[in-house]
Amino acid sequence: MNAIALPPRRLSVAPMLDWTDRHCRHFHRLLAPHAWLYTEMVTTGALLHGDVPRHLRFGEAEHPVALQLGGSEPADLARCAQLAEAWGYDEVNLNCGCPSERVQRGAFGACLMNEPQLVADCVAAMRDATRLPVTVKHRIGIDQIEHYDFVREFVATVAAAGCGTFIVHARNAWLQGLSPKENREIPPLRYEVAHQLKRDFPQLEILLNGGLARTADIIEQAQSVDGVMIGREAYHNPWALAEWERALCDAGWQPERRAIIDGMVDYAAREASEHGTPLRAIVRHMLGFANGLPGAKSFRRMLSDPALLRDARPALILDAWAQVGTRAGALDEAA
Repeated sequence: MNAIALPPRRLSVAPMLDWTDRHCRHFHRLLAPHAWLYTEMVTTGALLHGDVPRHLRFGEAEHPVALQLGGSEPADLARCAQLAEAWGYDEVNLNCGCPSERVQRGAFGACLMNEPQLVADCVAAMRDATRLPVTVKHRIGIDQIEHYDFVREFVATVAAAGCGTFIVHARNAWLQGLSPKENREIPPLRYEVAHQLKRDFPQLEILLNGGLARTADIIEQAQSVDGVMIGREAYHNPWALAEWERALCDAGWQPERRAIIDGMVDYAAREASEHGTPLRAIVRHMLGFANGLPGAKSFRRMLSDPALLRDARPALILDAWAQVGTRAGALDEAA
């Protein structure tokens, strides 16, 4: 395990497919120094039979950072957990919440909630294989199963195998009839289920995920659990991460927007020089950074323009920010 002191999991950014790659995580780290960051879900097959560096490479600045795995074979998950430790990750997380049909065909994700003993076996195998903490992200029910005993039994069974941290997406997963997007919106949020889990298992770390966006609501929910995990709102309105960092982790945190921009210019230049990373792979995660400010539309347009991105100049980030910068600087001073 990394020798660095790791902060408590008061604030986390959810693993999001096609979004939370290492460039996104670097950006989020500049905004929230104490947040836990998660990879996109990586399947065991992709690691055991694919390009390991492509999936696991990350920057030291990203700590604390967790690898989320998708799989249901204990031996395969154990081997992947060993890879996570070898590459320097701070946590291994097992996905028991994704409802997509593709994931179901692989017999993992949310459908694993129907097999708590198998999940416990997976956790035990990973814990035997690595010193890293092994955590589980799950839903509160499957399809029409809404009674509390279902998720309580799941948590109790998996906790008995040594899992001490559960990230609770407070919606049911409907395995048939809803797309992944609809599964994030249609099943009703039931935060009280996560609250009850914390009351029933006070020794466990219970993190709440699902539908969190407004700072006041985030602060309120954080009183009943050990921490919160925020997904799409963190991606679409990344500046809010600085506010949540201040509210949950560091009351003195007050970054300047221009400092974040400068940090991303430096990062883009370094990535281009050392790895040949295209600028578009980095700036696509920044499009919401100026949301709510005059010039935000121009900022987004410039960072999405194929003709401008073709030159791959990191200074394009500065050029785009120039459409916004004066007003943003005044807001930083007033904050």
